[in-house]
Amino acid sequence: MAANGEHRMSGAPPAVNPYGRVDEELASVAQKEERRKKRMKYVTYGVAFVVFQTFVILVFSLVVMKVKTPKFRVRSATVEYLQATNAGFSANMRAELSVKNENFGRYKYQESTIDFFFQNYKVAEAPIPKGKAGFKSTKKFTVPANLSSANANVPGSELNQGALIPLTSQATLNGKVRLMLIFTKKKSTNMNCTMNLNTSSKQLQDISCN
Repeated sequence: MAANGEHRMSGAPPAVNPYGRVDEELASVAQKEERRKKRMKYVTYGVAFVVFQTFVILVFSLVVMKVKTPKFRVRSATVEYLQATNAGFSANMRAELSVKNENFGRYKYQESTIDFFFQNYKVAEAPIPKGKAGFKSTKKFTVPANLSSANANVPGSELNQGALIPLTSQATLNGKVRLMLIFTKKKSTNMNCTMNLNTSSKQLQDISCN
C-alpha cells in the first residue's frame, strides 16, 4: 500500500505557477519599452547631429567663406622736405600705407598707383608695388611721394591756405582673396582719404579715410 501511495504521489502533475505567463508578458513589454527608448535615443542623437552640422555649415558659410573688402588707407607720413609759400608748395615725403585683410585667407593684390590732390588738383603720383596681406592681418608699407603745386598749375588764389595744406589721396587695389587654399575670389578695394600737411611741424595730420 505504501508503495502504491508513493507511486501515486510521484505520478502527480507538477504545480503550475498561475503568474508565470503574466511575468513573461511583463518581461516582453519591458524589453519592447527598452528597445523603444534606445530607438528614441538614437533618433534624438541623429537629429542633434544634423542640427549641429547645419549650424557648423551655416557659420562656415557666413563667417569663414564670406569675403570682405580689405581696407586700404594712409596711416602716416615722414616729411623729408617741405617748402610752402603763397606762390606754391613742394614736399618730399614717404607715406605709410596699409592694407587690412579681415578674411580667412590671404589677399594678393597687383601693383597700382596712389594720387594726391590739393583742391581737386593732382599734385603727386606714387607707385604701389604688388604684394599680399596675410590671413587676418594688416600689410604695412611705404611709398615715396613728391608733391608739387607747380605740376598741377594750381592758381595762386588757391594757395593762400596758411599753415595747413589740405590734401586728399585716392587709389584702387585689384586682387584676389584665396580661401582654404582652394577657392579664390576677385576683390577690389578703394582708398579715399583726407588729411592736412602741417607746414609748421612738417607732419601729416588729421588723416581720415572712408
